[in-house]
Amino acid sequence: MSIVSDRLNRIKPSPTIAVTGKAKELKAEGKDVIALGAGEPDFDTPDFVKAAAKQAIDNGETKYTAVDGTPALKGAIIAKFKRDNDLEYSRDQITVGTGGKQVLFNALMASVNSGDEVIIPTPYWVSYPDMVLLAEGTPVTVECSKENNFKLTAEQLEAAITPKTKWFIFNSPSNPTGGAYTHAEVKALTDVLVKYPHVYVMSDDMYEHLVYDGFEFSTPAQVEPALFDRTLTCNGVSKAYAMTGWRIGYAGGPKELIKAIAKIQGQSTSNPSSISQAAALEALNGDQSFLIERNNEFAKRRDMVVDMLNAIEGIECLKPEGAFYVFPSCAGVIGKTTPDGKELETDEDFVTYLLESEGVATVQGSAFGLAPYFRISYATSMENLKEACSRIQRACVALK
Repeated sequence: MSIVSDRLNRIKPSPTIAVTGKAKELKAEGKDVIALGAGEPDFDTPDFVKAAAKQAIDNGETKYTAVDGTPALKGAIIAKFKRDNDLEYSRDQITVGTGGKQVLFNALMASVNSGDEVIIPTPYWVSYPDMVLLAEGTPVTVECSKENNFKLTAEQLEAAITPKTKWFIFNSPSNPTGGAYTHAEVKALTDVLVKYPHVYVMSDDMYEHLVYDGFEFSTPAQVEPALFDRTLTCNGVSKAYAMTGWRIGYAGGPKELIKAIAKIQGQSTSNPSSISQAAALEALNGDQSFLIERNNEFAKRRDMVVDMLNAIEGIECLKPEGAFYVFPSCAGVIGKTTPDGKELETDEDFVTYLLESEGVATVQGSAFGLAPYFRISYATSMENLKEACSRIQRACVALK
């Protein structure tokens, strides 16, 4: 008899973590690898945030805190939601977790019963379906076409809702596509959702501040106040503030759900790091102007990567509105043969070929539920990106 639970057998390891790990292994072996798999900014955590963490250590803020966040950090999150999203929460409507991933996981574990359905637009962040499966729910994936910039339509959403639907997971800007929903597009979806009071909305806004070309971000509870009491608005400091390793995520939502999340957290990790909470407090309360400079840099990288990829025969790449990913199609190279005689049958074959032949680590689209595509993170230097795109071009030219 296996020691591994049946529950665990429902899920697979994170493909993005696997790619990142493989790239690090190859680098450690001395291989020349450009890693474009990780969803992690190459910028450093801002100095004023690091200073706050050091001060917290010096002040002895090294003890347990309240399970789901300090009152001070919850206050900063309340202020952030009001300032940025015009959403008003009280402290008992706020939860803080060890990263945005824990907040999402805890919410699903606290609310999903066996057989409950969770609607997930596809392509999706790799962890959504597996979290639902661990919670004994049923992921209902809805494929969003490239023709609609990988975004869900109101008609698709309505067609997916059944009496068993518990949650709709919404992610804008998107991982993996970088696509972002306009206010009008969010409104079209919320107009559907108000008609189905049994459906809750989980809005993953982790890339909220990473938008370009004057794009204006909107979140469902902001666009449709009637959904406020059944929306969990999730966010964190990982991406915009370059604080991935600090592990702080947070959410605002219904008191009953927030209390249930705290119950799970109290029997698992307990509180997030006290030092990380002090740093996140400063990140949310401090000067936000550095975001503009960093976003300008991300936009330049995006434009260069999109232009270089679209110049490659067999590759097609949309220009996304946000995040730091592009999600190009590799349909034009599927069926071709590598110089050593291997036929590329899938997008996984293609990304394996890029890694083995040219040392470029990307993630196959099938990991995000849609093939044949691949995801590139442009959260690295312009120099690395230019070299990586040149290598991808060389790899594609070599195909027969």
